[in-house]
Amino acid sequence: MDPIVHLLTVRNLQEAKRELAAVGSDPASHNIMAPKMSHVLIKIKDLDTKAANVLKQEMLAKGGEAAVAKWVSTFSQPTSDVILMGTVKQYGWLLKNLKIQPHGLKKLVEPIERILNSLAPRTGRLVCGRHNLTIGEKTLIMGILNVTPDSFSEQGLFFDAAKAVEHARRMVKDGADIIDIGGESTRPGAEPVDEAEELRRVVPVIKELALELEVPISIDTAKAAVAAAALEAGAVIVNDVTALTGDGAMASLCARAGVPVILMHMKGEPRTMQENPVYDDLISEITGYLQEQVAGAKNAGIDEGNILIDPGFGFGKSAADNLEILKRLAEFKGLGRPLVLGTSRKSTIGRALGGLPAEQRLEGTAATVAAGILGGADIVRVHDVKEMARAARMTDAVIKGAQWDG
Repeated sequence: MDPIVHLLTVRNLQEAKRELAAVGSDPASHNIMAPKMSHVLIKIKDLDTKAANVLKQEMLAKGGEAAVAKWVSTFSQPTSDVILMGTVKQYGWLLKNLKIQPHGLKKLVEPIERILNSLAPRTGRLVCGRHNLTIGEKTLIMGILNVTPDSFSEQGLFFDAAKAVEHARRMVKDGADIIDIGGESTRPGAEPVDEAEELRRVVPVIKELALELEVPISIDTAKAAVAAAALEAGAVIVNDVTALTGDGAMASLCARAGVPVILMHMKGEPRTMQENPVYDDLISEITGYLQEQVAGAKNAGIDEGNILIDPGFGFGKSAADNLEILKRLAEFKGLGRPLVLGTSRKSTIGRALGGLPAEQRLEGTAATVAAGILGGADIVRVHDVKEMARAARMTDAVIKGAQWDG
C-alpha cells in the first residue's frame, strides 16, 4: 500500500501539539516544534518607510518574509504597508530585536504579541452584575428584544411592554444567554428617537425582567442618560453602536459603572449609513477604528476585560463588504477582545438568497452564524434564539468537541 499523503491544517499551538503527539514524537520536543508549525500573516498599514526597510531585513534574517512597497529600497515615499510572513517561532525572535530597533519599531511589539496570543483558544470570565459569563467555552447567544414600532424585521411586534417581557422570557427558555433590549431602531434610514421616548420604551421592560431573569440584560443605546437609567433599572451591559462616540458622557458612565461595553463599528449614522459606503481597505479600516475606540475606552477608565468589539455587519457596509467581513472575521480576533457578531435577518442575507424578505431569512442567518463561529465569534446577536442556539451548539461541537447529554 502506498503512503497516504494529505494536507494538514493547524490553526494554533494547541492543535500543533495534538498532531505532534499523534505521530508519536517525543513530548519533550513539542514546545520546540509546535511554534514552527503555526504560520502567521500580519499586515501593517502606513509604516514609516525606514522602519519598513529595517523590518523586512529583520524578518528575512529570522527565516521569514516581508512584502513591502517597491519604493522602500529607494525611500521615495514616506510610508509603506507591510505583510509579514512567518512562524510563531520566527516572530518570537523578531520581537526580541524590535525592542531595540530605531524608527519607532518597538511600538509594533505590543500589537504583534497581542495577535500571537489571540491564536490560542482562551476562556475568560465576564462579570455582568450578579451574573458571570464565560467567554470562549461555548458560543453565547444574545437575544434581540426591540421595543420599537419600526424594527426592520419585527415590525413593532414587541412594542407593547407586556409582549416584550413575555418574548424575553421565551428567548431565555429557548437558550438566550443575554437579552439585548433596544428602544431606538438602528435599521438603515431610521430616524432618531428622543431621550424621553427611548426611556419610556425600555426602562419598564428592564425593571420587570431584571427581577426574574437568570441571564444578564444588555441595553442597546448610544445615549448616556438612557444607559444610566437602564443600568439603574437592572441592565448590566452597554451595547453602543457608536462605540462610545455618540455621547461624550457615555465612556465615563460605563467606567464608573464598571460594566461590560460592546464597541461597534459603523460608518456614518443609521439614517445615512447605507448611502453608498466606500472603503479603501475594508478590514484594515474597521480594525483601525476598533483599535482606536478600545484605546479610548481604556483611557476613559474602562477595564480592558470589560471591552468587547463588533465589526458592525450591515452598518455602513455594502452586501459585498458584509460578506468580506464574515469571510475574514478571524482577523478581528487579533485585537485581543471578545468578538460579537450580529448578522440576524440582515438585508445581505436576503440579497444573497434572491431577495427574500426578513421573515424568510432563517436558514441564511443560521449559515452566517455558523460561519461567524468558525471565524471566532464569541457572542452571536440573533432574533430566532431557539434555532440559532441549535446552530451554534452544532458548530461548537465541530470546532470545540461535542458535549453529549448522556
